[in-house]
Amino acid sequence: MSRKACVVGSGPNGLAAAIVLAQAGLEVDVLEAEPAAGGAARTMELTLPGFLHDFGSAVHPMAAGSPFFSSLPLEDYGLEWIHSPAPLAHPLDDGTAVLLERDLGDAKTSLGADGNAWGKLMQPFVERWSEFAPEVLRPVRSIPKHPWLMVRFGMNARLSARTIVRRFQNERTRALFAGLAAHSVLSLDEPVSGAFGMLMAVAAHAVGWPIPRGGSQSLTNALCRYLSTFESKVETSSRVESLASLSHYDLILCDVTPRQLLRIAGQRLSYSYKRQLERFRYGPGVFKVDYALGGPIPWKASECLRAATVHLGGSFEEIARSEQAARNGRHAPSPFVLLAQPSLFDSSRAPATKHTAWAYCHVPNGSKVDMLKELEDQVERFAPGFRECILARRVFSPTELESMDANLVGGDIGGGAMDLRQIIFRPTWRCYATSARDLYICSSSTPPGGGVHGMCGYHAAKMALARFQAPVNVPVQKGNNRSLHLTKH
Repeated sequence: MSRKACVVGSGPNGLAAAIVLAQAGLEVDVLEAEPAAGGAARTMELTLPGFLHDFGSAVHPMAAGSPFFSSLPLEDYGLEWIHSPAPLAHPLDDGTAVLLERDLGDAKTSLGADGNAWGKLMQPFVERWSEFAPEVLRPVRSIPKHPWLMVRFGMNARLSARTIVRRFQNERTRALFAGLAAHSVLSLDEPVSGAFGMLMAVAAHAVGWPIPRGGSQSLTNALCRYLSTFESKVETSSRVESLASLSHYDLILCDVTPRQLLRIAGQRLSYSYKRQLERFRYGPGVFKVDYALGGPIPWKASECLRAATVHLGGSFEEIARSEQAARNGRHAPSPFVLLAQPSLFDSSRAPATKHTAWAYCHVPNGSKVDMLKELEDQVERFAPGFRECILARRVFSPTELESMDANLVGGDIGGGAMDLRQIIFRPTWRCYATSARDLYICSSSTPPGGGVHGMCGYHAAKMALARFQAPVNVPVQKGNNRSLHLTKH
C-alpha cells in the first residue's frame, strides 16, 4: 500500500475530506475540474472589474458553526469572519421590517408577544450548540450522544413549517419563520421543512450568519493553505472523466453528486448500487443574479441596512405559495427571493462608494424560464428605485450555474432534494460508502446534506479511514514533525 488518496472535487466537503485523510498520515491529491478551487464557495469578478461576487454560497452560519471547521486554525490561514449587526432582515409591505437579532434575548424582545414562544423553541439548542451541532450535522440514523436533546429537536423537526408557525400570534413572526424554512427548498407544508427553519434560526443566535472578508473564496483559500501544510495539493483544471485513470490510489473520495459518480465510476459499481443512484432525486433549481451597484439598495425599511441577508417575499402565505410552486415544477409569479448585500459590511467587495448584491429565487429543476423581471419586481417592491442603482448584472439560469459547477445539477444548490426520505437515505442506505470498497462519495448528496459545513466530507473520510484501517495517530512526514490526531465529534 502506498497510502495515497485522491479526492475528486474541491468544494468545502472535498477539502474537509482531504484534510481528515491528510491528518491521518495519507498523501492526498485533490483534483478540481474548474480553474479555481472551491466549487460553489468561489468568489469572482462576475460583472465589472473590482466587483467581487460570490458564485454560490455567500453567508455562512454552518461554516462558522461547523464542528470540523471550528477545530481547524483557519484564522491563521487568512479567514476572517464579519458579522452584520443583525443576521437577517425581512421587509414587509407596510414599510417596516422584522429582524432576526443575533442575541436570543434581543430577538425575544423584538418579537414582542411571540418572544416567549420563539425562545422556548430555540433556546435549548442555542445554549447547547457545541453539543447540538455535531448531532444534527451527521447521519440521521446514527445513535446520538445526547439522546434527550435530539429527541426534543426531533419532536419539532419532523413538523412542517406551517405547523410550527401556529405557535406564533403575529404575522410578522410567521413571515420571518417562513423565510428561514424556505432554505429547505421544500413546500412549507411538507414534513421536516420546519426543521430547516429552526436550524437556521438556532445557528443565527448561536454563531451568527457571518460573511468571510473578501468573499467565500477566503474560506476555500484558508482550507487549501491548511491542507498544504501536510504537503497535500489541489490541482485545478484537472477534470476526471473516468476513475480508471486513478487506479494508483488506495482510496478515492468523490465530492460529486450521484449523476457524476455514475458517469465517472463506470464498471466499478455494482448493478444494484447503480440502480439506487439512478433513483436519487434532485430538488428545484435557482435562478441567480449578481449585481454591481452604484450605491446601497434603497430599502423602504432602513433596518434592512443592518443585515447582510434579506428575505423578500412578504407574508407566510405568499412565501408558501412560491415554494410550493417550485416544488411542483411551476414558476411563481411573485417568487420568494433571497438576497445578500455583503459590501455593506466588507469594503473589499467593491470600489469606493459602490456595492455588490446577490439574489436568487427557486425555480423548477433545469428551468429555462427567464425570471429576471419577477425577481427584480420583488426587490423593487421593498426597495423602490433599485433598478436605477444597477451598474451591471450577471444572470445565471440553472443550466448556466451547472456549467460552472457540475454539482449544481439543474441548478439544485443542495445536492439533491432534502425531503424526509432523502435525509435518511442519502444518497442510498450506504450513505458515504459505495459498492466498491475503496470508493466513497463525500458531497452534499450525503448526510447531513447541503450547506457549507464540510461535515459530509468529514464523516465520509472517517468512514473511509475506518475501513482502510489507517492509524488515527500518525507522525506527519515531509517537513511536519508533529503528530496530528483526528478530532472526534
